[in-house]
Amino acid sequence: MNSGHQHRVFGKRAQEHILILASGDKVRHMTVRPWMAALAFCFIGVFSIGYLLATSYLVLRDDLIGATMARQARMQHDYEDRIAALRAQVDRITSRQLLDQQVVEDKVDKLMEQQIALTSRHGKLDNLLDRAESSGLTEKSGAPPEPSSPIQSFAPEIKDKRASLTGGGIEAIEKQLASGAPADATPDNLTLAYVPSAETVGDRADRIFSNVTLSLKGVEQDQRNRVEQLTSDAGNAADAIGNVLTRFKIPVPEESAGRQGDDAVGGPYVEPESNDDFNNSLAALDGALTRLEAVRSTAESLPFRNPAIGKDVTSPFGNRRDPFLGRLALHSGIDFRFSPGEKIRPSAPGKVIAAGWTGGYGNMVEVDHGNGISTRYGHMSQVLVKVGDTVGRSDVIGLAGSTGRSTGTHLHYEVRQDGHAVDPVYFMNAGLKLATYIK
Repeated sequence: MNSGHQHRVFGKRAQEHILILASGDKVRHMTVRPWMAALAFCFIGVFSIGYLLATSYLVLRDDLIGATMARQARMQHDYEDRIAALRAQVDRITSRQLLDQQVVEDKVDKLMEQQIALTSRHGKLDNLLDRAESSGLTEKSGAPPEPSSPIQSFAPEIKDKRASLTGGGIEAIEKQLASGAPADATPDNLTLAYVPSAETVGDRADRIFSNVTLSLKGVEQDQRNRVEQLTSDAGNAADAIGNVLTRFKIPVPEESAGRQGDDAVGGPYVEPESNDDFNNSLAALDGALTRLEAVRSTAESLPFRNPAIGKDVTSPFGNRRDPFLGRLALHSGIDFRFSPGEKIRPSAPGKVIAAGWTGGYGNMVEVDHGNGISTRYGHMSQVLVKVGDTVGRSDVIGLAGSTGRSTGTHLHYEVRQDGHAVDPVYFMNAGLKLATYIK
């Protein structure tokens, strides 16, 4: 029953296929099973598919190889184009760097010329500023509180072409030029023709040197303004002193020097060293300071100061009742109350032309100040100088006393101009106006 069931398909008995092989006397047979037929069919199918694939590969191999070679050729051309573009970009960058280097060198040369010009003024400015300071102009002109003079600081010291510049120096410029990201030199295939780059050395150089140039121009303008201010102040001070001297009929040194300046001079004509505005302003300042120094020196040699500061006036200049005769008489000076033995100093420097007992003056010292003006100091208890001595304002010429026609210890101070006694108050009042100009 089992055998019958195995050979039935859907209730029918399957016919068995027997394969008979005869070879000579030998006869062989083999029953073909269904699974053997299925296996043989599968083997034949696989073989057929393999054969078709092999045949297709052999037929299409040339096309595949050609396509691969073409793709490789395109990639090679793309890389060659990229390399050529990069080489061109490198050449442009190199050329730009060389150009930028030349531009930077030119700008450095121009800056160094400006620096040398500023430095060449240093000596002149230094001398003029010292003279202005000695004349009391720098403080009056509102100089900044820096420890060094503002004009001198504008002229830095040169050691070589790489010396430090005002506003940072060459080293600072080089650091700024070296800073920053370099230009982008690795473009992609879509931007080979044009590559936007970051700020180049040339661009940074233009910006930095523009700032430095503006700074140097500002320094030069500050120098010019400073010099013009000093020239104006020196002229105003000289005019103020000259007006006082003129009022006292004292020759102004500028006028006498002008009359003598063209006497016994000469020489071949040579073009001036420089005719720029700044040198002209320096010449103007030099002339103004020379004039100020002349009139200031004259004013400082005259008795414009009070010889007894803080002392009481016991008798002014002018007519008064004589203390001994009781009648009207001219008092030719001013009497100041002093303590016995107190030191007496002159009101201006000069030369001693009289020292000793002189009639009603008692012990008296007379000092000649030039320009026909002299001062007398009477009633001293002791004279400490002799005729011919040169005395200054801080020198002691005697001790206060009550010698001669005197009713008590005091100083008789007298100012004489061309041999005539004048009121010392006029000179002392003028000295108050000149206090800011003379020492």
